Amino acid sequence: MTALSVDPAAETHMEVTEEAICRALDSVIDPELDEPITDLGFIRSLQVRAGVDGATVEVHLRLPTSFCSPNFAYLMASDSKDAIAALPAVKHVVVELDDHHDSDLINAGLAADAGYRGTFLHEAEDSLDELRWTFRRKAHTAAMERCLTDLLRANPELAETEMGTVRLGDLPTGRNKDALLRRRSALGLPEAADSIVLVNHDGHPYPPEAVPMALRRARSTRISIDGNAHFCRGLLRTRYEGSGADQSARPEGAEAKDHHELLPLNVKEIQP
Repeated sequence: MTALSVDPAAETHMEVTEEAICRALDSVIDPELDEPITDLGFIRSLQVRAGVDGATVEVHLRLPTSFCSPNFAYLMASDSKDAIAALPAVKHVVVELDDHHDSDLINAGLAADAGYRGTFLHEAEDSLDELRWTFRRKAHTAAMERCLTDLLRANPELAETEMGTVRLGDLPTGRNKDALLRRRSALGLPEAADSIVLVNHDGHPYPPEAVPMALRRARSTRISIDGNAHFCRGLLRTRYEGSGADQSARPEGAEAKDHHELLPLNVKEIQP
């Protein structure tokens, strides 16, 4: 990511810093990958022009491919603009999406504050709120599975059928439990220690006979999210050389290098 540019003369009274902007952007989540865009390396550049009555911030975003889902792309760009605009010292925000097949449309919609439906018109099938809720539920499902799988691995004597009675207080403290509590908070689900962990989208526990299948479905969701995250991170590094330096390490697994040695196309070269 390019360095933040700030007018030194105005910086003292504007209180606009790269750290503050990046903290604001930490709250912007890729809905499909369930990770902050700052961790994924989606911030291509930041520039700040400080003024007497407030700062102007310009942000450029980049995505792993030119054909990433337009609704996801718009959501992240729109959320980025809102997150930065909420900073007290910021007067004007420009967020632009680079190298996407809908860049012109999305950037024009953001500049005009047209909103999602105003930007995509008849192509906007769902509202952004509906999209957010869909992926919040998926993130919660994956978070449940991570916690319960951790518990099963740590206690081999436990059976899958017993996972339907596990309560939040039974989970060990740590990153996965903290993530689950955040997901429950986002969905308005109870966070008390005696709350059942494995619940449906409405917060209702599963009957014993339904627990194994519910856990398997949750595992499928989690594997899909983790797999997409690894895949998209790799695509970004392939598309933008050096972008791996802007990606945060992923605790769920090691990341590949920025560049790879490709297999030769000549079959004879790979025969023993």
